[in-house]
Amino acid sequence: MKKYFYILSIAALGFTACESDYLETKPEDKIDKEVILGTTEYAELAINGMCRSMSKQYLGTQGLNGEGTILNWYGTFTGNDAQKSNQTGWSALWNSTYHQRTSSIYLYYPWFYYYKLVSNANAVIGSIDNAVGTDGDKAFVKAQALTFRAYSFFRLAQLYSFRWKDTQGNTPGIVLRVDESTGDIPLSTLAETYAQIYKDLDEAISLYQKSERDRDDFYQPGLDVAYAIYAKAALTREDWQTAANYAKLAREGHPLMNESQYKDGFHTPNNEWIWSVYDAEDQTIYYYSFFAYIGANSSAGACRNYPVAISKELIDQIPETDTRRWLYLVPTDEEYAECNAAGRSTKALYARAKKEYEKRMYETSLVFAYMQYKFLVDFYPGGGSFPIIRAAEMYYTEAEADCHLGKDAEAQQLLFDAVKGYDAAYEKSTKTGDDLLTEVKLYRRFDLWGEGNDWFDYKRWGDPIIRKAKGKGGSFHTQFAVTIKPEDGNNWTWAIPEKETDYNALIN
Repeated sequence: MKKYFYILSIAALGFTACESDYLETKPEDKIDKEVILGTTEYAELAINGMCRSMSKQYLGTQGLNGEGTILNWYGTFTGNDAQKSNQTGWSALWNSTYHQRTSSIYLYYPWFYYYKLVSNANAVIGSIDNAVGTDGDKAFVKAQALTFRAYSFFRLAQLYSFRWKDTQGNTPGIVLRVDESTGDIPLSTLAETYAQIYKDLDEAISLYQKSERDRDDFYQPGLDVAYAIYAKAALTREDWQTAANYAKLAREGHPLMNESQYKDGFHTPNNEWIWSVYDAEDQTIYYYSFFAYIGANSSAGACRNYPVAISKELIDQIPETDTRRWLYLVPTDEEYAECNAAGRSTKALYARAKKEYEKRMYETSLVFAYMQYKFLVDFYPGGGSFPIIRAAEMYYTEAEADCHLGKDAEAQQLLFDAVKGYDAAYEKSTKTGDDLLTEVKLYRRFDLWGEGNDWFDYKRWGDPIIRKAKGKGGSFHTQFAVTIKPEDGNNWTWAIPEKETDYNALIN
């Protein structure tokens, strides 16, 4: 894993260090870490390299594109509320049958990707105190590295550990590599993993505040990002009050998008986006990118032939007065009746889609019922920036936590604040207890649809995934129309990859 740090650092420095001759003193593969991270200026470039690594292609495989793959393949397409139309060749992965295939690249990819980030973060954390630079800059860069490490451990725990609610953290979790050692390390418990995540975020928050600096760009970690990751981790750990506290802090200064901004399509950052992934036309990875698998107007075959669609059952529960429904091709009963079993239309719905959504579709795109127009490419074939965390998520996080804390009035208000800007007819909920929690979960599913939360939410809730086919009350292709119970697929827990167990003798 360490070599990726050197490659990343050298690549980051190579574009900006032309005035320095120190890189010429040794071959690139022999440069000492202490030299590369000898100043806070270069350490910041390494952090930028980590940000960029969230939108790079990996392992020589199409579709493995950093964070976008996690959100699409592991969060959205495997969940309850979205499908890739009739792209049935991927049904084994998206029906969650790979969780114990320890030699599979799909089981290994998140492990590889997030430990790559951990390795780079550890190098910065271990070196920055001795770097040349101001104390404020050192504090800020170290805080960013700690934020990356905490986020990576959190994602790994979501995927490769059991639910908190099932074991209260008393089962093996992941490997906590918190320095640059490469020796054998046993699995830590899930409780120990969350303790480390909390520790990293506590230190990061303290350092951000000490530094008196703010991040330069939306794709970099900052204080608000640390708050948001804390809220996500605490919610998954069922630490309700902590989740509520940090969700409120995270959304400060991030107003919700107005109706026009929301309907414009997700491809360019705005003030609601707390943290997002950067993509630029001169650095794009073309058909391997996030939007090349989900963008409604992408020229990529994976989008033209297999557009992503929202579940009929989900959107049918959202009132027609909610303007966000416009972002989905919701058919009338008559239009849906003329669609084939997979939901494809070549008649009335096709004609309406081509007329009403012409500018949101590629000219040769196929048309399927309930297809989405929320995610649009910024440049062809699949380029654009996409959010990792939005303020809306923090509203639903705080509301969900308040439901568990018995704070129904507070949860009702948060839900009202999150929805009212898009549905003028929406009245503050009067539901309480489990009924209120169900409504919070419903709007969370709809508002955050396609943003990579679906499978992760269903896992932590312990709710079954139930996908119904057309003709049985749903809209899924029959090969995706499955029921996945909470206890199925190793309790939705990905096994530790063979590449780790072969290397690490302290893991059985």
